[in-house]
Amino acid sequence: MKKLFSTKYSAGAVNAAMLLLRLGLGILIMNHGFQKLTHFNETAQHMPSLLGMGGNMSAALSIFAEFFCALFLMIGLFTRLACIPLIIDLCVVLFKAHHMDFFGQGELPSLFLAGFITILLIGPGRVSIDEMIGK
Repeated sequence: MKKLFSTKYSAGAVNAAMLLLRLGLGILIMNHGFQKLTHFNETAQHMPSLLGMGGNMSAALSIFAEFFCALFLMIGLFTRLACIPLIIDLCVVLFKAHHMDFFGQGELPSLFLAGFITILLIGPGRVSIDEMIGK
């Protein structure tokens, strides 16, 4: 019972938590990216045109973030760099598609955004390729 209310933590617990956070968020967001990738034409038709790029380019950037950056995030390669496109993508989803509805339809993007910002700030943890190559 004493350990349950303790504010102390071990490095191993933090590293395990970061691995679980990276894998959990990566798998969940990668599913969204895979759906967009397999149904690209439908996705591009419904994607809003941002900064005059058009639906195809917006869809391609979203797929890059949600599929390929999520893959890098899960294996822990260029983790912080991979979080940046994911954060931008989720900001677009939250502010453009869900009109800043943080507690309604935008609740899921808000949770993803909080998780990716956490990973950006804390880093990948020791169980990552970044750690193995000494970044």
